[in-house]
Amino acid sequence: MLSYMISSCDHCRRLESFLRTLMPTAAPGYPRKQIKSGAVKLNGTTAKADSFLFCNDTVTLKESSALIALLRETRPQLDILYEDDQVVIVNKPAGLAMHRTAELESDLVEQATAYMTWRGTPCKLYPVNRLDRGTSGTVILAKSSSTAGIYGRQVKETGLDKLYLALTEGVTPQNGVIDVMLDDKESETRYETLLAGSGFTLLAVTPISGRMHQIRRHLESIGHPVVGDKRYGSYVLPDYEGFALHSFRTALTRPDDTPLTVCAPVPEGFLELCRQRGIASEDLLAAVQKRA
Repeated sequence: MLSYMISSCDHCRRLESFLRTLMPTAAPGYPRKQIKSGAVKLNGTTAKADSFLFCNDTVTLKESSALIALLRETRPQLDILYEDDQVVIVNKPAGLAMHRTAELESDLVEQATAYMTWRGTPCKLYPVNRLDRGTSGTVILAKSSSTAGIYGRQVKETGLDKLYLALTEGVTPQNGVIDVMLDDKESETRYETLLAGSGFTLLAVTPISGRMHQIRRHLESIGHPVVGDKRYGSYVLPDYEGFALHSFRTALTRPDDTPLTVCAPVPEGFLELCRQRGIASEDLLAAVQKRA
């Protein structure tokens, strides 16, 4: 048996996604097949593909020549959180643009498309939702224009159930609702204080409406801008590509009406920003685990 202990880089990741990081060239359905067959154990017991992993969990794999041949020592460039025949959901790094904005600049769609080709499953990808360049976390990419339209209608009609983590300047009230109008339209953002640091606060933020830069603008409006967000009241971070806003959890409904929840592990850079401001990583990981 091969054994792996889960660390912070996989905290709140789905079991199937973890196997993809170990076997990036495997056929898309291979990890799910291994889990269903019982060849994969979580803490010594059988698990499901959508089981969430937490720090210090143990994942064991039954050895076989086929599995050994697929294992890689380095993680793939594209962090796939979930994939089926219609969509791939990825964990976007902070500082990476969704689309190319400069001649030599890389972008998420280009990277994801290149990865699919490298893996032997080429396809054109269409963003269903978008994140600002400085924001990290879950992005849904459809594998066809028709699928993009189906999920796009869901986003427009009911929205995605999304939970963000935001490290903000100052000490905020415990909970709150921000309903400042944006672009002359009604807008609402709800937040809950998770942890307080040395003059900084980690929030769980839920945007109810979907205005451009809504979370960033709303937090600035109450005097607690996102750390590193120079455009909206903060300052540039010298050692971080973006700002301290992470799209942690996304819940949606598949076209067959079954629910799907995906979490994006908190980036190490985000954890370090919090540590520098008095928020311990173990406390942060425990707080987000309750919201997976």
